[in-house]
Amino acid sequence: MSAISLSDAIALTQNYRDNKDSILDPKVNPDVLPICESFDRADFDALLAQTDCQGIRIYMGMDKDLNQRVVAVGVNSDDEDILTTDEEIIIEKGVRCPDVCPPSSSLNS
Repeated sequence: MSAISLSDAIALTQNYRDNKDSILDPKVNPDVLPICESFDRADFDALLAQTDCQGIRIYMGMDKDLNQRVVAVGVNSDDEDILTTDEEIIIEKGVRCPDVCPPSSSLNS
């Protein structure tokens, strides 16, 4: 599973907010914005299986190398992130393109 801790998710999303205005500077990192990020179905099935999970919310995060990352959390019936339960699941460790890219399609080439 690609789950991460709440503290890791906070660090990723905070780093994104702190650096989002400067990430397009080619001197920082030319691959900072990915083409896509892929996740296993089991990761999203686990998110949706949480009690009262009505959907998935996607946040933008940024790792220590200033690469943009996707952070996904469940959303309850009150439109709140599911973050404070014994079953909380936060997904982040997807396969990022570049470096590992899917076969060509009309969405990525």
